[in-house]
Amino acid sequence: MAALKSMRCCLGIAAAIVFWPAIAGAQTPPWASDEAAADADMTNGQYQEAVALYQRAITTAEGARQDQTAKAAIGKMLVSEGNCFLKLHRTDEATAAYEKAAPLSPTPATAYFNLCATYYNTGKTAGALAACDKAIALDPNKADAYFIKGSLLFGDAQIVGGKYKVPPGTVEALNKYLALAPAGAHADDVKQMLDALK
Repeated sequence: MAALKSMRCCLGIAAAIVFWPAIAGAQTPPWASDEAAADADMTNGQYQEAVALYQRAITTAEGARQDQTAKAAIGKMLVSEGNCFLKLHRTDEATAAYEKAAPLSPTPATAYFNLCATYYNTGKTAGALAACDKAIALDPNKADAYFIKGSLLFGDAQIVGGKYKVPPGTVEALNKYLALAPAGAHADDVKQMLDALK
């Protein structure tokens, strides 16, 4: 147990150095050690422990002077906390973490994409489409957002005169996925959907 605490402490110091480079006169943020320990727990599959540490670190950061550094750190930690909640099959809490993270995160497209994927995996089509559109607007090169959007729209297809009739934007989203990830994990699925529309 002592060895584990010692290792966690060392990991926390190393991570703090990576995320908070030394600047003359700068101090390590008060939440950095908890964040680093949470990152280490998440990497090691200790999701419940990571969630507790992220929550403590977020509370500390929220109590700090609210500058861009603190807000960005909170956004990043909320995304990581949401990822842990997903691993724990606590999708409502994951969704709440991603929603809270998006306006704070230095990379809001990631938070919106994670929200899009979570909604998609839980069958919440309207929420998934809205989150995908936000992710795409913030990062037009996020291929998987186009896959999810195209898949959702394709799922709303109707058969008219023996042919699929899909909502506007379906073909464009699927083609954009292929343009960005021609050998991506979903390329074959996308090609099958597009073939079905011919």
